[in-house]
Amino acid sequence: MKRLLISLAAAALMPAFAQTANPGAKVDPKNNKVGKPVVEKPKAKLLSRDQLRSCIELSEANNVEADAVKADQNTYKDTASALKAERDALQKADEAAGVALAEMKAEREGILKEFENIKAYADNKDPRPDPEVLAARNKAYQERAKAFDTRVNSINENNAKSNEARKAFGVKVDALNASFKALEERQENHLDKVDTWKQECGNKQYDEEDEKAIKKERAAAGK
Repeated sequence: MKRLLISLAAAALMPAFAQTANPGAKVDPKNNKVGKPVVEKPKAKLLSRDQLRSCIELSEANNVEADAVKADQNTYKDTASALKAERDALQKADEAAGVALAEMKAEREGILKEFENIKAYADNKDPRPDPEVLAARNKAYQERAKAFDTRVNSINENNAKSNEARKAFGVKVDALNASFKALEERQENHLDKVDTWKQECGNKQYDEEDEKAIKKERAAAGK
């Protein structure tokens, strides 16, 4: 990250002068008295070339990690959204299965009642049951019972699939929770490194020539 460059020292651009006892003193031209000396502000300490190189590398690594963390965050959000949709689908399937089960219970009661009615009709002595009517009722009963059995088998198969889907869903949720914990740790580590850069590099001054030399080094190394 580009930070404030240190200005070249003004003294380096000045011609050499003979050393005096107080070169920074103000001189009153009227009485030739020496006034209060001018106190120069201390120069800011520059980062060494090695420190600057380390700061540049840390900044780039932090930028790369920031992109990776953002990608992980997006993956987490997409996965969580997909699992929410899957959860809703499972809930709807459970609701439909509940309705089907209630219908099958009612159908079972109806079939059992029909069986008792047919039996009572067959046992009737006066009047005697009509053989054709009895045969037709028996046939309808058998077909109804067969359809019932077929539907029960289908419901049982769907329930088994739903159970497997719920187990798989649970595994996905556990994996998502684990990924959240890992993401949280990664974010914390990234923020710690950003804080390290701020402490060691932020608002620190450096020599522009060192920056140019480092860029040249990195270009030669293909970075």
